[in-house]
Amino acid sequence: MTTKPPKTSILPSGGGVALLDPSDAVILLLDHQSGLFQTVKDIPVADLRRNVEMIAKLATLLHIPVITTASEPNGTNGPLMPEIEQYAPHAVYVPRKGEVNAWDNDDFVNTVAATGRKTLIMAGVWTSVCVMFPALDARAAGYDVYAVIDASGDPSEIASRTSLSRFVQGDVIPTTTNALLSELHRTWARPEAAELGILYGLVAPNYAAVAESYARAQQAARSSN
Repeated sequence: MTTKPPKTSILPSGGGVALLDPSDAVILLLDHQSGLFQTVKDIPVADLRRNVEMIAKLATLLHIPVITTASEPNGTNGPLMPEIEQYAPHAVYVPRKGEVNAWDNDDFVNTVAATGRKTLIMAGVWTSVCVMFPALDARAAGYDVYAVIDASGDPSEIASRTSLSRFVQGDVIPTTTNALLSELHRTWARPEAAELGILYGLVAPNYAAVAESYARAQQAARSSN
C-alpha cells in the first residue's frame, strides 16, 4: 500500500481539504485510440476528443505529469490520438505487451510509482474496461483515483451507466472535464488565469460565447468614452 503525503493545497479556511491537490496529481490517458473511437456511442467523439485535448493543455499549463499507454497500437484499436502528444509534449508513453488492463503491465505501474504522486486522474476508451480495471487496481494499491467520465467513452449508454455505478462501489471518484479544470484552477488570482479561461471555452463552448460577448461589450464601452 502507498502512503499519501499531506495536501499542500489546503487553505487556512479549510478550502481544498476535499479537493484534488495539483502537486500530488498525475494524469493517466489510457487507450485513446482511433479504432476504439469508432465504437464509442455514449458521447459524441468530437466532444470526447476536445475534452481530452483540454486535459492535455491543462496538464502542460499546470506542469502536471501525463502518462499515456495503448494495449496494442499496431492492431485494430489503432494509434493514439495525436492531440495528446501535440498539447502535452511532456507526456510519457508506456507501451504494453497486449495487456487489456494497464495495471497488469509492470512498466506502467512502475512509471506511475516513479512520479511519487498518489492522486491518479484517469480517462480512456473504453470507460468500462480501459479505465475501470486499472482504476480499481490502483485504488486497491492505495492511490486516490478520479475517473474523468466525459474524457472517456463506452460502446453504449448502459455500459457508461454501469461503469459509473461500479466506480462508486469501488471508491473511485467520478468527475468531468469541467469539474477537473475548476478543481485544479481554484482561483482567478493566478498568473495563468487568462489561459485557463480559454480552456473553459473547450469544455463549455457556450462559456466562450459569454467571454466573447463580455469582451465586445467592454470594447464598445471604451470606444464610447
